[in-house]
Amino acid sequence: MQTSNFPPGWSNNPLAMARLLLHIPNFIKLYWRLFTDRRVSWLPKAILVAGILYFVVPMDMIPDFPLVPVGWLDDAAILTVALKAFIKLCPPRIVQEHVKLIDQGG
Repeated sequence: MQTSNFPPGWSNNPLAMARLLLHIPNFIKLYWRLFTDRRVSWLPKAILVAGILYFVVPMDMIPDFPLVPVGWLDDAAILTVALKAFIKLCPPRIVQEHVKLIDQGG
Protein backbone atom coordinates (compact mmCIF):
# COMPACT_ATOMS: atom_id res chain seq x y z
CA MET A 1 0.00 0.00 0.00
CA GLN A 2 1.40 3.36 -1.02
CA THR A 3 1.22 6.19 1.48
CA SER A 4 0.95 9.79 0.44
CA ASN A 5 1.49 13.16 2.09
CA PHE A 6 -1.56 14.47 0.27
CA PRO A 7 -5.02 14.60 1.82
CA PRO A 8 -7.30 11.60 1.15
CA GLY A 9 -8.58 11.64 -2.41
CA TRP A 10 -5.54 13.52 -3.69
CA SER A 11 -2.73 12.00 -5.65
CA ASN A 12 0.96 12.80 -5.67
CA ASN A 13 1.04 11.82 -9.34
CA PRO A 14 1.69 15.03 -11.35
CA LEU A 15 -0.37 13.77 -14.31
CA ALA A 16 -3.37 13.07 -12.09
CA MET A 17 -3.06 16.53 -10.56
CA ALA A 18 -2.82 18.10 -14.04
CA ARG A 19 -5.96 16.25 -15.14
CA LEU A 20 -7.78 17.48 -12.03
CA LEU A 21 -6.73 21.06 -12.75
CA LEU A 22 -7.93 20.76 -16.36
CA HIS A 23 -11.39 19.80 -15.10
CA ILE A 24 -11.81 22.81 -12.82
CA PRO A 25 -13.86 24.74 -15.44
CA ASN A 26 -16.23 21.76 -15.66
CA PHE A 27 -16.55 21.62 -11.87
CA ILE A 28 -17.37 25.33 -11.78
CA LYS A 29 -19.94 24.81 -14.52
CA LEU A 30 -21.48 21.88 -12.63
CA TYR A 31 -21.72 23.80 -9.36
CA TRP A 32 -23.28 26.81 -11.10
CA ARG A 33 -25.80 24.67 -13.00
CA LEU A 34 -26.82 22.82 -9.84
CA PHE A 35 -27.01 26.03 -7.83
CA THR A 36 -29.33 27.63 -10.38
CA ASP A 37 -31.43 24.48 -10.90
CA ARG A 38 -34.84 24.92 -9.25
CA ARG A 39 -35.08 21.17 -8.61
CA VAL A 40 -32.22 21.40 -6.08
CA SER A 41 -33.51 22.30 -2.62
CA TRP A 42 -32.40 25.27 -0.54
CA LEU A 43 -30.33 23.23 1.97
CA PRO A 44 -27.46 22.23 -0.37
CA LYS A 45 -27.46 25.75 -1.78
CA ALA A 46 -27.26 27.26 1.72
CA ILE A 47 -24.34 24.98 2.61
CA LEU A 48 -22.50 25.98 -0.56
CA VAL A 49 -23.06 29.69 0.06
CA ALA A 50 -21.96 29.35 3.70
CA GLY A 51 -18.76 27.56 2.67
CA ILE A 52 -17.92 30.17 0.04
CA LEU A 53 -18.67 33.01 2.46
CA TYR A 54 -16.44 31.48 5.12
CA PHE A 55 -13.69 31.21 2.52
CA VAL A 56 -13.92 34.85 1.37
CA VAL A 57 -14.93 36.70 4.56
CA PRO A 58 -11.86 37.91 6.45
CA MET A 59 -13.08 36.86 9.94
CA ASP A 60 -12.01 33.29 10.74
CA MET A 61 -11.82 30.81 13.58
CA ILE A 62 -8.05 30.72 12.96
CA PRO A 63 -6.66 34.14 11.94
CA ASP A 64 -4.97 34.20 8.54
CA PHE A 65 -2.24 36.51 9.81
CA PRO A 66 0.37 36.05 11.30
CA LEU A 67 -0.04 32.28 10.74
CA VAL A 68 -0.75 32.53 7.01
CA PRO A 69 -0.45 28.86 6.00
CA VAL A 70 -2.30 27.61 9.09
CA GLY A 71 -4.98 30.28 8.78
CA TRP A 72 -5.67 29.29 5.19
CA LEU A 73 -6.00 25.61 6.05
CA ASP A 74 -9.26 26.06 7.94
CA ASP A 75 -10.65 28.12 5.05
CA ALA A 76 -9.70 25.44 2.52
CA ALA A 77 -11.00 22.62 4.71
CA ILE A 78 -14.38 24.22 5.27
CA LEU A 79 -14.74 25.12 1.58
CA THR A 80 -13.85 21.55 0.60
CA VAL A 81 -16.43 20.10 3.00
CA ALA A 82 -19.08 22.53 1.72
CA LEU A 83 -18.32 21.66 -1.92
CA LYS A 84 -18.53 17.92 -1.24
CA ALA A 85 -21.68 18.28 0.88
CA PHE A 86 -23.36 20.33 -1.85
CA ILE A 87 -22.88 17.58 -4.43
CA LYS A 88 -23.88 14.80 -1.99
CA LEU A 89 -27.07 16.63 -1.00
CA CYS A 90 -28.15 17.35 -4.58
CA PRO A 91 -30.40 14.66 -6.07
CA PRO A 92 -28.06 12.18 -7.85
CA ARG A 93 -30.28 12.08 -10.93
CA ILE A 94 -29.98 15.84 -11.36
CA VAL A 95 -26.20 15.78 -10.82
CA GLN A 96 -25.85 13.03 -13.42
CA GLU A 97 -28.04 14.96 -15.85
CA HIS A 98 -25.86 18.06 -15.59
CA VAL A 99 -22.62 16.06 -15.80
CA LYS A 100 -23.89 14.42 -18.99
CA LEU A 101 -24.83 17.80 -20.49
CA ILE A 102 -21.42 19.28 -19.61
CA ASP A 103 -19.66 16.23 -21.13
CA GLN A 104 -21.64 16.78 -24.32
CA GLY A 105 -20.37 20.35 -24.50
CA GLY A 106 -23.38 22.05 -22.94
